[in-house]
Amino acid sequence: MIKYTEKRVTCPHCGHQIGMTIDSSIGNQEFYDDCPSCNHAIHLELKVDNAKIQLTAGVEDHPTF
Repeated sequence: MIKYTEKRVTCPHCGHQIGMTIDSSIGNQEFYDDCPSCNHAIHLELKVDNAKIQLTAGVEDHPTF
């Protein structure tokens, strides 16, 4: 079953707030997306632990919270 969740992260390059719709049914994930404001790549890490869903954004493999 697909579980869509709305999350917000801050671009570690320019500070722009980004709203994201993510599918948490797959479980823990790591992926990259580009900031719509500055176009730099952002490393995103999704952690799913029962009902708790955490999305962190960072530069390459060094997440910032």
